[in-house]
Amino acid sequence: MPWIEAGVGVVASQSFANPVYGYQTLRLLRAGQDPQAILDQLLRDDPGAAMRQVAILDWGGRVAVHTGARCVSAAGHLIGSNCCAQANMMGRDTVWRAMVHAFEDASGPMADRLLAALEAAEREGGDVRGKQAAALIVVSGKPSGVPELDRFVDLRVDDHPEPVAEVKRLLDYSRAHQRAGQAIDKLLANDLTGAITDLDFCCAAYPNEPEFLFRRALAFLVQGRIDESRESLGRAHDIHPRWSELLLRFADAGIIPVARERLEPLVASIRASGGQSAAHK
Repeated sequence: MPWIEAGVGVVASQSFANPVYGYQTLRLLRAGQDPQAILDQLLRDDPGAAMRQVAILDWGGRVAVHTGARCVSAAGHLIGSNCCAQANMMGRDTVWRAMVHAFEDASGPMADRLLAALEAAEREGGDVRGKQAAALIVVSGKPSGVPELDRFVDLRVDDHPEPVAEVKRLLDYSRAHQRAGQAIDKLLANDLTGAITDLDFCCAAYPNEPEFLFRRALAFLVQGRIDESRESLGRAHDIHPRWSELLLRFADAGIIPVARERLEPLVASIRASGGQSAAHK
């Protein structure tokens, strides 16, 4: 069970987890206390310490970790460069070492490096109980004052036959949505070429995602490229017919600089001809 806060640190409490470790540790880290001193105090006050597995990493890079003698094997931990891996109930005692090495060897954004560690754990045999759940959290380096806004990545899969692969899929999908959002920002900044480039990428990666097709239709519409707008909107309409209605509602709300009256013939042609086929009429 992870607790993480931007500008403070992260706590992982597992193996018959005690949530007090998470709440208390973050509170004490905020007060500037050393992770090892915090962990020593919590273990000293906990009659179930032998069954706990806990790791603390503060924002300055200090680490404290504990694997109790009664944690179910294979159980252990390893501190690496700016990271710490811990695991219990594993199929093999090589899991946590593989995780650290994968994280240290990986490149790119933090989410990809953490995902590499999870994938390495699975390759080493993973949990002796099989596969079910996985989570991936990345927060900002600097707190904004609103903890919920500090989470760049917050993905959780509670029940899936391939949970790590599902987390990876969700990460890729969320990044595509971020890029589609950036495309609208570019459109508003009059970077029309950049907006279309981003939306073309999203639509190619997820051809059956109506949100991306709809945004692409908006981008073309704002540029006066009606035929290309009709093609994208028609494909979205094929997936769900209410996407064409949404275009009219965007006009009513003033979100796009085109009056409903000008859009109604376009929407009517898509509805009459059956979505995507309207683009070829």
